[in-house]
Amino acid sequence: MTRRLLLSYLSLILLVLLALEVPFGFLYARSELNRFSHTAELGAVTLAAVCEEKLEHGLMSDLPDLAHSYARRTGSTVLVTDRKGIVRVDTATASAVGRNLSSEPDIATALRDQPSTGISEDLVPGRKVLFATAPGTSSGTVPCVVRSLYSLAPLAQRIHATWGALALVGLGALAVVALIGFVFARWITRPLRALEDATAQLADGRLTNPPATDRGPPELRRLAASFSRTATRLQHLLHTQEAFASEASHQLKTPLTSLRLRLENFEPHLAPSAQASLNDAIGEVGRLSRMVQGLLALARLENSAITPETVDLDAVVADRAAIWAAFAGDQRVGIAVAGMPVGKVRAVTGALEQIIDNLLSNALRASPPGTTITLATVTAPANGGCTQPMVELHVVDQGAGMTETDRERAFDRFWRASDAHHDGTGLGLPMVQRLTHASGGDVTLNAAPDGGLDAVVRLRPAQCARPRNQPTVHCKCPPLRGYGTAGSRNAAETVSRPDP
Repeated sequence: MTRRLLLSYLSLILLVLLALEVPFGFLYARSELNRFSHTAELGAVTLAAVCEEKLEHGLMSDLPDLAHSYARRTGSTVLVTDRKGIVRVDTATASAVGRNLSSEPDIATALRDQPSTGISEDLVPGRKVLFATAPGTSSGTVPCVVRSLYSLAPLAQRIHATWGALALVGLGALAVVALIGFVFARWITRPLRALEDATAQLADGRLTNPPATDRGPPELRRLAASFSRTATRLQHLLHTQEAFASEASHQLKTPLTSLRLRLENFEPHLAPSAQASLNDAIGEVGRLSRMVQGLLALARLENSAITPETVDLDAVVADRAAIWAAFAGDQRVGIAVAGMPVGKVRAVTGALEQIIDNLLSNALRASPPGTTITLATVTAPANGGCTQPMVELHVVDQGAGMTETDRERAFDRFWRASDAHHDGTGLGLPMVQRLTHASGGDVTLNAAPDGGLDAVVRLRPAQCARPRNQPTVHCKCPPLRGYGTAGSRNAAETVSRPDP
C-alpha cells in the first residue's frame, strides 16, 4: 500500500508539473524567437537607414566596412543591394557581388518598401537561419535593401538549456515529493499493517499484539481502538463459549449416566411386557448422550484455531482399518484397503482419524452381512487439470446407497434418512465436512459403481507445488473397481473377511 500511495502522489505531482512546465517551456521558446526576430528586424532597419545615408552622399565605398562591422558585432551575415536588387556587398562571400536578387521573395518585398522577417532553409543550404530584410527609404524611393542572416543555433541552445532547467526543477520537485510522500505514506500504512497483523492473529485464535491507538491519522487511531475493543469482546465471548462447552460436557455427562443407571435398575421390577419400552428408553438415553457428545465436539471444533499439518494418509488409513476390522468382523463385514500409496497430505492434527472413523461407522451401519467396505486412496487432478493434483480417500460400502436428494442433505446437522433404522445422531457427516474444510479439502457423497455409497474426501498433498518450467503430467484417476492391479496394497493385510 505504501508503494501505491507513493505512486499516486508522484503521478499527481507529475501531472501538475507537466501542466505548468510544458506550457511555460513553449511560451518561453516562442517569446525568445519573437524577441530575436524583433531585434534582428530593428538592426536591419537601422543598418538600411545608415546605408541609404551613405549612398545619398556618394559614399558607396564605405558600405563594405559598415556591413562587415555590423556582421562582426551581431554575429550575422549582411547583404546589401541597390534599388534594382543587384548585390553590392555580401559579408559571407565576395562572389555574390553583382548578382541580381530582385526575384527572391524577401528582396522583392523590400523593394516594394516593406520589411520582412522569418525563418528559411533556402538562403543557406542545409541550415535554418533567421532573416531580416529591410528597405532603406526616407524619401519615397528605395535606394538600397539590407538583408541580415542569423544562425538559430545560439537561440536553440538557450531554449534547450531552459528545457533542461525545467526538467531539473521537475525532477527535484519529484524527489522532494517522493521523500515527503514516502514518510507520509509510511505514517498512514504503519497502523494499517499493525491492524492487518492483529487481524491475522485474531483469525488464528489469539490476539497477542493489539494495534497501537496512538499512531497514525486520527481516523486510523479510532479504527484501531474500535478493533481492539471488538477483538477483546470476541475473545471474551469465545472463551466464555469454550468454558460453557467444557462445563456442559461435565455437567451433562453425569445426569445422563445417572439416568441410564436408574432405568437399568428398573429392569428387575418391571413386567415382561414393559421390557421393550425400557430397552427403548435406555437406547434413547444412549442416543441423547452421543448427540450431546457430538454437539460438544462440533462446538469445540468450531471455536478452536486449527492449522493444517503434514500427515501420512497411508499410515492413518492402515491403522484405522486394522482397528475397525474387529468391529466389522462382528457384523460379518469386511474392510479392505486398496489403491496406490499417496504419501503425506495436509490435514488438521487428529482430523483424519475422526473423518475415517465417522465414515466407517456410517458405512458399517449401512452394510449388510457378507459385504465389504473399501478404503481406497488415489491421486486425482484438481478442477479437470493436473497442474495441482489432489489426494482422494474413498470409503465405499455395498449397502442400499442414498438418493441424490438424500446425498445433498446428508451434511445437514441432525438430518437422518427417512428409512434409517439405526440410532445415529445426524452429526457424524457434518463433523466430517467441518474437519475436511478445516484441512483445506472437501468431501462429497457419490453413488458407488456397484451400488452403495462412495464417500470421497479430497485433501491437498503435502508437496503440491510443481517446480517452474516442469512439464505438466497428464494423469488419470484409477477407477474404484479392480484394485488388485500391480503395485496396489494387499487388502489381506487389513481385512476382516466375512464368514462364508
